[in-house]
This record gives sequence, structure tokens and C-alpha cells, in this order.
Amino acid sequence: MTLAMTSAYLDWNATTPLRPAAREAMVAAMDLSLGSPLNPSSVHATGREAKKRLERARQTVADGLGCAAADIVFTSGATEANSLALLGHPWSRVLVSAVEHDSVLAQRADAELIPVDGNGVVDLGGLAALLVDAPSPTLVSVMAVNNETGVVQPLADISAIVRDAGAVLHVDGAQAVGKMPFDLASTGADFASFSAHKLGGPAGVGALYANPAIPLESRLKGGGQEKGRRAGTENFIGIAGFAAALEDALSHRDWLVVVRGQRDRIEAEARRIGGNGLIVGGAGADRLPTTTSLAIPGLAAETQVMRLDLEGVQVSAGSACSSGKVKQSHVLAAMGHPHPGDAIRVSLGWETTADDVHRFLAAWSRMATGRFQGGRF
Repeated sequence: MTLAMTSAYLDWNATTPLRPAAREAMVAAMDLSLGSPLNPSSVHATGREAKKRLERARQTVADGLGCAAADIVFTSGATEANSLALLGHPWSRVLVSAVEHDSVLAQRADAELIPVDGNGVVDLGGLAALLVDAPSPTLVSVMAVNNETGVVQPLADISAIVRDAGAVLHVDGAQAVGKMPFDLASTGADFASFSAHKLGGPAGVGALYANPAIPLESRLKGGGQEKGRRAGTENFIGIAGFAAALEDALSHRDWLVVVRGQRDRIEAEARRIGGNGLIVGGAGADRLPTTTSLAIPGLAAETQVMRLDLEGVQVSAGSACSSGKVKQSHVLAAMGHPHPGDAIRVSLGWETTADDVHRFLAAWSRMATGRFQGGRF
């Protein structure tokens, strides 16, 4: 019996199951490698074949994102892509929103925080004030969609402010692609990061869109791959899976209508039980239908995650990128959330079922009812 058969998996923002199309592309790439070892950097016949297939995958990714293939840099994931954007150019100043993923916040100790409102939306006036007389070059980094709350940032407005100040914009798009209309032209981004395993591809593969007018120095030394922007032999098999997953994700988005109903059902039932005591993070902002942040005041997120797990329901407390540790959410703290350590993240995907939602609600209701009524668990 598989884990999927015994548990309700509601942690899709952490990682997603591999799409069949991605698996097929990866198996085909592996089968090809069995006959002739493929290294895209080799100049002989098999190397040229690998290079041709790599560039075909690059074109597929570029088409899906709305950019030129030459502007895609393949990386090991969004974390490396974020690092390359923030550290690969001699920025005079770096501004990052207070609700960014840790893989952005941890890159620059000198980064200044852009304030957000109570829903986690970037304070546009605050951003504009920070950019007055900004030295050149200044980089602004804002995620497209928050991984903990699902809040969508107003990238068009942010981009206009950044442009007017003569600054450069980086967007972490890891949680956006395949879940909302997204193309690089509409974001106004000069750099944008992506991760394959957030949209049904394999873990360990990602990409950075890089404005060709802004030079990047590779953070990894020792090779001239990716036009000198990222050293190391490309993960040919993983990249094949990434391209296939992205193409499939953009072609099949009907599930978002179903997921919206599932998310709304979860929140409606939670509000019925919790009343004014329940806190839904970012509820007053534009959000993706895939994510909800629920806080039971006085009940630690770690406790909730463990109790739900014991009942066969898998959720998380914020980001899943902290070596298995549960800590207070910096995202909710930046929003002024009164209980940033008491919120769990429930995230849904294309294989989420009505039974998954029912199992979560049954388990969460048993746990929450006692807290809201002042009882014991």
C-alpha cells in the first residue's frame, strides 16, 4: 500500500507529484543515455545530439514563460536561481519584500526589507520611498505568489515603480507558473526564478530568466556551461522532465476551478467552527485558490501538523525548506499577524480529491473544536 493511498496529501506548495509527461520525457532521456552517454558540452556526435535535445528543452521552457531561449539559464532549482540573481551582479543596493522565501532573504545580509500590509501585499508607497535617489544598480526582489498564504503580488504596479526609479526587478515565480496566467512580459521582470518540482517536474532542476543586457557572473566556477552563467554539466535528464512538466502544466489548468471550490469549502467550514477566533492569512488580498493559511490562536503550528499527521493528513507550517524544523512564520510576522506561530498551510493540487478535503476537515474539526470552546485535546 502506498503512502498516497493511506494519507491525504495537502502540502502541494512544498512539492508536487511527478507528472506522467515529465516521467515519460525523463525515461526517454535515460534510455537514450544507455545507448550513448550524453554530455551537452562534448563536441563529438553524441555530445552534439545531447546539445540539440537540451536546446529543444530550453526552447520549450522559454515558450512557456514568454521569453527568448537564450535568456534561460538552467539551475539546480529556484534556490540557486535566486542566488544567481541576487549575487551574480555587483548590485549597489538590494531591496527584498519582507515576505520573501528564505532562499531570497538569506542571500544578502545587507538587503533592505520592503514593508507589506496586513495581507502580505507589498506597500507600494513604501517601495517608492525606498527607491528615491536609489544608487545604480539597485535590485528589487519580490515573489509573484507567496508560498505560505497564496497571496498574489501586484507585479505590474511594482514593476512600474521599479522602472521609474531606474532599478532592476527580480521575481521569484516558483509558486506561480501553472497556477495563474504568467508571462515574463507582463511581470516586467529582468530576472525570474523557477522550480520544476513545484509544477510536476523533478526536484533538483530549475531555471533563471536573465535579461541579456545585465551581465551575470557564475556563482559556480570551473566550466563555461550556460553561456558562462552557470558552471557544471547540465542535468540533461532532469531538464527534459522540467520542460515536459511545464508544457503539460500550461496545457491543463481546468483543475484550478475544482481546487477553488475545495479551498473555499475548507475555509467556510473552518470559519463555521472558529468564528471570530479563526485567522485566515491574507484573506483580504488576491490569492491563488491552491493555498490557505489557517491559525488557531494558542495552538502551535507544530502541534497541529503532528496531530493531523497522526490522523493521516499531511499539511505544513509555512515553508518546507527548513530541514524539517517548524518555526514561527516570518511571513505572518511581517504581516502583523497576532499568532504567527499558530498557523498551518493547507495547499492543494490537481490530484486533490473530495475525500482528501473531507479527511482534513474531519481531523481539523476535532482538533479545533476543543481549542475554540476552551476544551482539551
